[in-house]
Amino acid sequence: MTKQISEADNEIDLHAHEYYVNRELSHLQFNKRVLKQATDTSHPLLNRMMFCCIFSSNMDEFFEIRAAGLKHQIKYGRETIGPDGLTPSQTLDAINHIAHDLVKEQYDMLNDVLLPSLEEEGIRFLRRSEWSETQQTWLAEFFDREILPIINPIGLDPSHPFPRLVNKSLNFIVELDGQDAFGRETGLAIVPAPRSLPRMMKLPDDVSNGDEVVFLSSIIHAHADQLFPGMAVKGCYQFRLTRNADFELEQDDMQDLASALKGELLSRRFGDAVRLELADNCPDRLVEFLLKEFKLSKSELYQVHGPVNLARLMQLSELIERPKLLYPSFASGLPKSIKSKSNIFSAIRQKDILLHHPFQSFTPVIDFLRQAAKDPDVVAIKQTLYRSGAKSEIVAALVDAARRGKEVTAVIELRARFDEAENIELASRLQEAGAVVVYGVVGYKTHTKMILIARREADGFKNYVHLGTGNYHASNARLYTDYSFLTADDALGKDVHKIFQQLTGMGKILKIKKLFHAPFTLHDRLISLIEREAKHAKAGKSSGITVKLNALSEPKIIRALYAASQAGVPINLIVRGICSLRPGMPNISETIKVRSIVGRFLEHTRVYWFNNNGHDEIYGASADWMDRNLFNRVETCFPIEDKKQVARVMAELTYYLDDNSQSWEMDAEGDYHQNQPDEGEERVSAQQLLIESLALT
Repeated sequence: MTKQISEADNEIDLHAHEYYVNRELSHLQFNKRVLKQATDTSHPLLNRMMFCCIFSSNMDEFFEIRAAGLKHQIKYGRETIGPDGLTPSQTLDAINHIAHDLVKEQYDMLNDVLLPSLEEEGIRFLRRSEWSETQQTWLAEFFDREILPIINPIGLDPSHPFPRLVNKSLNFIVELDGQDAFGRETGLAIVPAPRSLPRMMKLPDDVSNGDEVVFLSSIIHAHADQLFPGMAVKGCYQFRLTRNADFELEQDDMQDLASALKGELLSRRFGDAVRLELADNCPDRLVEFLLKEFKLSKSELYQVHGPVNLARLMQLSELIERPKLLYPSFASGLPKSIKSKSNIFSAIRQKDILLHHPFQSFTPVIDFLRQAAKDPDVVAIKQTLYRSGAKSEIVAALVDAARRGKEVTAVIELRARFDEAENIELASRLQEAGAVVVYGVVGYKTHTKMILIARREADGFKNYVHLGTGNYHASNARLYTDYSFLTADDALGKDVHKIFQQLTGMGKILKIKKLFHAPFTLHDRLISLIEREAKHAKAGKSSGITVKLNALSEPKIIRALYAASQAGVPINLIVRGICSLRPGMPNISETIKVRSIVGRFLEHTRVYWFNNNGHDEIYGASADWMDRNLFNRVETCFPIEDKKQVARVMAELTYYLDDNSQSWEMDAEGDYHQNQPDEGEERVSAQQLLIESLALT
């Protein structure tokens, strides 16, 4: 056990910058772990390609939001120093250095490993030089038929200034020789690729030899001369611009959140430039021209050896039918308590139900609402919606309930990043059906996952509740790991009812019995639970903290964990992404271990386990341990009290602690190292164990 250090004797300043990892650099570390999956041969080949694509998508959002936010701070003189001591300028410099190395690694991996491996399997990405005469003819006809009528080249001259290019759109800069019909000799043009066309296509069987794929960019490049009749194309180079996609709403004068958002969404497409991706064969003079036009420095330029925007390769698994090159499928399991009951309310009334997605089906959550919509005894349904999907079965059930005359209230968070437009549409759909729609609370994002169903029964009204760690999104529930908790517990039902009262009405803070909720009690209760473990350790009693999160960055929580470690509490943190805490530091965090699981599914569960002197307590939550979750969002944390379910969650968390194949350990410097089975040691994958124990294979 680590030497115990009391508060009085502790001369170590836990606020010191060296005890914290920069949030943004930790975020990049996660993206690096995702990229590394592309070289892990334990994953099927097409899934490895998928990880390569996910890395691109992750980096897009990182630059759109995180890097853009830092640039915004610098531009407007709003620089603040984080717990790690780095200024926004220093952080941005570090980001650009690391990101360049990662992108180079990605393209080397694509060109040297993934593409040759795919070719060995008969899957080829054809360059223009590799097209056969038959393919050239077919693609020329395709260009004339599908591309030429909608493509819009833009010559650059005083009357045609540089066009405003949409965020992340694919474009070409074209160098020309000669005069156009009006006698202009500008020498340059911009060609935006039509956004309505797929970025890659599989050639038909009658003109291909196996699975052969062609990029839209290659087709446009090959026929660029047709866009400029009578002129010679000297060069044609792909590029892509990433812009600031974040926005701030001035909420003081706002009359209508939905209308204000609609206006801001348009501006997102044309925010300040933050990154330029460009083909590496582009001449220096054109590089300088583009950098000057977008007001970017060379450090913000990413010249790549291959197609810009590898996220477009995500379509490959849909174009190519190769099930053997993908993860084997499985059917999500169902608990016996649900299988044996046709009425979900009777099943919940009999016993709390705990589901672990995607290993167990999300269908019971949908059925919970579907049955409620049709049940004549159900009077009212209340639900929060953060992300639900374009064709949401959840929303369809709420619409059905409203049309049947039930009191339906939906608290929709319109500001869910990149889902704003979809959520505005969902809100309109629900309002048209007769539901009451509330846009949460001004100044706080409603991130909690709650459903409350009021049902008239023989002994009066009974509340049925769903609480979850993830969104009400059926597609994500097949890809993300999350817990769903269904209960008829009276106290929890009353707590959820009170939180809905706070969200939809006005009034003082109501006393909540079992739930912890942000921004009111969650942070303080977490601190108190951590401090309780420290007291147990100091008293020589059993103690321990195991937490599974997506991100950990809130300084007070970190300092509480450091103090608990100094008291001797064994602490296991399973943190998928950002972690600002440094484990394993002498006299600071010697008893703390941090690991990240990156595998087939995106780890998304938020689960807290406190030993409490052998009286184990388990909580599920919608909240990560970040400032935004604990102080700027509406979140809930719910207890799991059934002894069998407590034991089950503890066992499932132990799977993650035992994982030696998809886990990464963090060192005191903030770097991660992948775990590997020792010689002769059995390979353990938490996700595979959960499939075997909960799913139908």
